[in-house]
Amino acid sequence: MKSGSNYYIALLHYPVFNRHGNIVTTAVANMDIHDIARVARTYGMERYYIVTPIEAQRVLVQTILDHWQQGYGATYNASRKEAFDRVCVRETFAMVVADIEALSGRRPRVVVTGASLTGNLISFEKMKRLLEREDHPCLIVCGTGWGLADEIVAQADYSLAPVRGGGSDYNHLSVRSAAAVILDRLFGE
Repeated sequence: MKSGSNYYIALLHYPVFNRHGNIVTTAVANMDIHDIARVARTYGMERYYIVTPIEAQRVLVQTILDHWQQGYGATYNASRKEAFDRVCVRETFAMVVADIEALSGRRPRVVVTGASLTGNLISFEKMKRLLEREDHPCLIVCGTGWGLADEIVAQADYSLAPVRGGGSDYNHLSVRSAAAVILDRLFGE
C-alpha cells in the first residue's frame, strides 16, 4: 500500500437517515472523535473530517480538539495530540470534497460505506487492489444514524460492500467500530 497522503476519511452527521427514513442531523459523539482519529492516524489517513451543519456541534468538536492539540491534553498524551492533529470539522460534505481538491489538486474518488447499502457494490478485496494501483486521492465516507442520505450515495464513485460478521444476522456496529474494520481491510497488512 502506498503512503497515506492521498487517503481521507469523513464522518457525516448530515445528511443521514433516522430509523424512519427521514433525513436528519445526528449529534456528534465524543467517542467517535477520539476513536476514529486514532484509527485514521494508525492507518495513515491524511485527514479525518467530521461533518455537521450545526454550529454548536462544530464549536464543541473544536473545543475538544483544542484541548488535545494545544491545551493540557497535548502534554498529557502526545500520541492523542498526534491523532487529533489530522482532525478537521466542516459544515458540509461539499466543503470536505473542496478541501481535498485544494490539498491534492484533484477531486477525490468518493467511497461510501454503510450497513444497508445495496446495488453495485465493490468488495473490500477489489477496492484494496484499486487503491494499490492508483495514485488518486480517495475519501472514505461513513455515516451516522441509519446511514448516508441518497444524495451523498449518488455522489460516490464506489459503494463499498457492508461489513458483515461471520455467522450472524446481526449487523449494527457502532460507526467507530465499522470505521476501524473498514480501514483495516483496505489499508491493513
